[in-house]
Amino acid sequence: MKRELSVPRLDWPTCIAAAGLTFHSEEVPYWREDVCYRFSSEEIGELEEATAELHQMCLEVVEYVITQDRYDLLHIPQVCRPAIRASWEQERPSLYGRFDLRYDGETPPVLLEYNADTPTSLIEASVAQWYWVESVFQGRDQFNSLHKKLVARWSVVQNKHTGPIHLTGIPDSLEDAQTVAYLQDTAQQAGLETISIPIGEIGWDRGAQCFVDQANHRITALFKLYPWEWLAAEPFGPLLLRSHLSVLEPAWKMILSNKGLLPLLWELFPGHPYLVPAFFTAEPLGQTYVKKPLLSREGANIEIVTPNLITTMPGLYGQEGWVYQAFIPLPEFEGWHPVIGSWVVGDEPAGIGIRETQGLITKDQSRFVPHYFDPAASRTLDDAGSVIH
Repeated sequence: MKRELSVPRLDWPTCIAAAGLTFHSEEVPYWREDVCYRFSSEEIGELEEATAELHQMCLEVVEYVITQDRYDLLHIPQVCRPAIRASWEQERPSLYGRFDLRYDGETPPVLLEYNADTPTSLIEASVAQWYWVESVFQGRDQFNSLHKKLVARWSVVQNKHTGPIHLTGIPDSLEDAQTVAYLQDTAQQAGLETISIPIGEIGWDRGAQCFVDQANHRITALFKLYPWEWLAAEPFGPLLLRSHLSVLEPAWKMILSNKGLLPLLWELFPGHPYLVPAFFTAEPLGQTYVKKPLLSREGANIEIVTPNLITTMPGLYGQEGWVYQAFIPLPEFEGWHPVIGSWVVGDEPAGIGIRETQGLITKDQSRFVPHYFDPAASRTLDDAGSVIH
């Protein structure tokens, strides 16, 4: 794994916009291609293997929470629990998720957290960086089968319900709106009939006892780029939780989108090489740890605590409770700290995207950097034990 200089395409803003990514430079540069990350084929294999195993471990946590009634540890409201159990027992399908991993190419990747309900950075990880590698590094490869697997996964989703699938999100968020539009395109490529609807325009038909769109057509399946905990707190939340509506992501993802997942993974798989020690109290970790809210996004309200310093990100989360994770600093490449976003589509690893920051906490303005690997290259070690590509 190496961070390299790269010559940006002369028309890169046009290229990125054509891929559906127009929020690349709103306030600070987000997309950058003056640098990139290079991997060996063995490193890509290591990331793929870790992602597949972490996914299966997470499914075991879902089963554990439901069968052993461990919801209280996650502060999941009582009203949500029947819907979680029902969606799990009915095998409601998941579309996708993103593991955030610490990885430096020398030690095994470890899970920092799981974006299981409303993961973004999808367009840049899927089509945008794929067009980049085809243009800049012809003959090289990329760990990226996101688009193909998303299209294939929609066919599985279609088999679980009848009628069109509605897709919704927050229209005022450009990133969310473009992510929903991209996912709608992948669904259409799979042959599904789709209807886009702003979340504020979803209605409830009291007579028919069902959710409806603007044309008063019944909604039978809904993809929502909107967190489950927000939905459950809305006035119509109890209706949604009791309805037979097929929702993506399914209600059982509430367990995996909760950072209480991290100590539960450590409880079920103590000492696993892909995990960081995590607990529901700070005591086992001593004076150095990371404090994370059970529910938060984009690094909000995360604290890094050491004997001499506390680094805090502002935010509005934390009322639901906290988890405590061992502090393992991110690797550093020329002053930048990358986090590997490793994607799962359905039950399969589907590629990676990399976001880097000069601070210790990855947040919404961290920069996205593309990657490539040479299938013919391998990783070896010199006499001093350093990595040679």
